[in-house]
Amino acid sequence: MPIIDFKTSNFYRYYAEKAGLSDEQFEELNPYFAFKQVEPNSYLLRAGEVGHYAFFVESGLLLSYSLDEKGGEHILQFAPENWIVSDRASQYFNKPSDYYIKAIEPSLVVYIQPEFMEKASALSTEFACFVEHSLQRNIYAQQQRINSLLAMPAKQRYLAFMEMYPNMLLRVPQWMIASYLGITPESLSRVRRELLERK
Repeated sequence: MPIIDFKTSNFYRYYAEKAGLSDEQFEELNPYFAFKQVEPNSYLLRAGEVGHYAFFVESGLLLSYSLDEKGGEHILQFAPENWIVSDRASQYFNKPSDYYIKAIEPSLVVYIQPEFMEKASALSTEFACFVEHSLQRNIYAQQQRINSLLAMPAKQRYLAFMEMYPNMLLRVPQWMIASYLGITPESLSRVRRELLERK
């Protein structure tokens, strides 16, 4: 495990600035998170396992995906720096996960135990409000994602993807982006070509 002064970390800044956690509160929460180096193609969670952590990406890139009955990957989320990824249903309801979470770049990841959120919320009303707001924002984002897959044409999906993940084209292969968008790589190529021609 890498030795890290957490006060210089993105993780610390994220919760200090966005959720108002103080140094003293972080010290109390120290037993409930850990930094780990993760190599590319290493799994943090596999389908069938119970998820015991949320994962904050200090550096690097994770993704979450499921497999269909033919073994095809369906990417649900990319998680670059300062993003959090988990299987909330598995973690909080102690059920086997339907998803895989793995690193696709060398990554430094903070493993966050459920107790971190519980105890931080008890320590700080500001943190509790932040968690509630984050949950509502996450539900909204999931609704938007479902709507995009059901109702948006491929070009709009791609533009929405570019807005959410502005640097992802340089970090992942095209087939992964197509999988996230729910289209074929060929369709993605057509969309990109049309947008380039319009420019």
